[in-house]
Amino acid sequence: MRYIVLFTQVDLSGGYYDAGDNIKFGFPMAFTTTMLSWSVIDFEKSMGAELGNALKAVRWGTDYLLKATAKIGSGVVFVQVGDPYSDHNCWERPEDMDTLRTVFKIDGSHPGSDVAGETAAALAAASIVFRSRDPSYSTMLLNRAVAVRHTLAPSRTRDSLSLFLF
Repeated sequence: MRYIVLFTQVDLSGGYYDAGDNIKFGFPMAFTTTMLSWSVIDFEKSMGAELGNALKAVRWGTDYLLKATAKIGSGVVFVQVGDPYSDHNCWERPEDMDTLRTVFKIDGSHPGSDVAGETAAALAAASIVFRSRDPSYSTMLLNRAVAVRHTLAPSRTRDSLSLFLF
């Protein structure tokens, strides 16, 4: 699914919806991806046959976060997909959703160091997971983590105070 906002197309497919809603919130998704990554790092020997599923879950999250940070060169990170007001007024499957797919971003004028920092942490932790399994993917994750951290995390503001409609 493509999300079209203000005549601009942004591919924000994939990733995880939040709490049974049809909304993608960047901060909890990044936190979840960070925790999944550290679970693999710390407990991979105990995961047995489920290690493959854990790796797929981490990659599903990081593939989305890479899309959400694809415009970091322009100083933009997409941090939310979906309108919470319209979404919370309905209950439907993601395949049938007809609620607004509003996209929110942070940037230099609308900072959000909390979500930027957690996104960088998720990408960095996942780079450790894939370091020996997929070195080129690991390098891409780490490079993006550094770019997000240096570009948007230093502002020290909460994203909830400055989310901006893309």
